[in-house]
Amino acid sequence: MSELVTGDAVVLGLRPAKLPSRALALVIDLVAVGTVFVLVSIGLAIATVALDEAAVAAVGVATFLLVLVGVPIAVETLSHGRSLGKLACGLRVVRDDGGPIRFRHALVRGAMGVVEILATLGAVAAIASLVSARGRRLGDVFAGTLVVRERVPAGRAAAVPPPPPWLVGRFAGLDLSAVPDDLWLAVRQYLTRMHQLDAAVGRAMSERLAGELAARTGVPAPAGVPAAAFLAAVVNERQTRDARRAFAAAPAAAAPPPHLAPLPHPAGLPLPHPVPLPQYAPPAHPVPAPHPAPAQAAPVRPVGRDGAAEDPGADAVRPSTGGFAPPA
Repeated sequence: MSELVTGDAVVLGLRPAKLPSRALALVIDLVAVGTVFVLVSIGLAIATVALDEAAVAAVGVATFLLVLVGVPIAVETLSHGRSLGKLACGLRVVRDDGGPIRFRHALVRGAMGVVEILATLGAVAAIASLVSARGRRLGDVFAGTLVVRERVPAGRAAAVPPPPPWLVGRFAGLDLSAVPDDLWLAVRQYLTRMHQLDAAVGRAMSERLAGELAARTGVPAPAGVPAAAFLAAVVNERQTRDARRAFAAAPAAAAPPPHLAPLPHPAGLPLPHPVPLPQYAPPAHPVPAPHPAPAQAAPVRPVGRDGAAEDPGADAVRPSTGGFAPPA
């Protein structure tokens, strides 16, 4: 953890970036800027074929300054200290007090980077980062900046100390709607770190925050109540209201949706009587359906040569006509 301390004697929880992560971010930035420089140089070389050598040299110097120096300065200014390599490695350039950098900080860093990075291939920057306790190169020293890590393991958040028991519920009627979020954040940070501050500095900060909170709510702190206790009581009241709203919204979320809820019956109209539907009852003794008897074919009576029907018994004595007849 760094030892950065603001003017109010508040220790900032910033982690300075180490040399390996900074070197990796620098390599990524140099590759990106070098690619852009090569593409722009090829395009300008094709466009300036008809110019003389002096004009071509002037265009080359301008391209070098605009791409290799101007682009990193513009990117760090617009992104508040996050270039492509720093964004990939989770780093950011901040001021010594933890605030975002501006154009003048990026300009000093870029100008010094030409000497300690481009001219010496990064040797001066590496030596300066190893010597510095915070890993700062010469550009950071002259610009008053620091490269810190943004993606750090999330630690356990410190809990706000509870107010004195005789102040709990005393500010239940206080209007907190006009208090901005940044003031709540400042009060919470003070309450979680007030034991790390000097007694005089902590008292001055608590009185200033209590005055701002009283100006937003329109109700001054009660007489005889310390400013720190007043801040803790008001924060506890806000947490109580947030918890009450959260628990009140839970049953409403469990209610059925409006399109599934039963519709109310209009007043003054009679309720319709249900009409009974006809019920089908099967017969007590079901009668099986009759099966049709198979039709019997009529016997075929042999017909004689004269067309008359022959006697059925004559078939037994009639000689067979099929095949060869036996000899007489």
